Amino acid sequence: MFRALIYLLPLALTIYAFIDCLNTPEDEAKHLPKIAWVFIILLFWIVGPIVWLAAGKMRQAPAGGRTPSEWHRNHRSQWVAPDDNPEFLNALKDENKKDESLLKDWEADLRRREDELKRRENGDSPSPSGE
Repeated sequence: MFRALIYLLPLALTIYAFIDCLNTPEDEAKHLPKIAWVFIILLFWIVGPIVWLAAGKMRQAPAGGRTPSEWHRNHRSQWVAPDDNPEFLNALKDENKKDESLLKDWEADLRRREDELKRRENGDSPSPSGE
């Protein structure tokens, strides 16, 4: 069991450092180009990953909330609070106008039905709709 651990820990460290190096943007790799770090990690099995983790990458949080992937970084959307987003506010105005017109239609229909019921209760002539 202990013999397997001697091989598995450096292997796990190498895999972690390799994936971390691949996901690191080029401008965050320190001292050497990123491709050189990949070769160092893969060729120097135990020392390479340790050197990468210790000195190969800037460890402070990057400005602007960048992600490691170039695709995500170039296709990032700018989040805006709903009360600052003009599209959202316009959509709310349009929805309010639709709701107000629907409410007016319902109120008109309700008044028409109430008037019809009053006429029926008073014994007036039957409604024009023939009910």
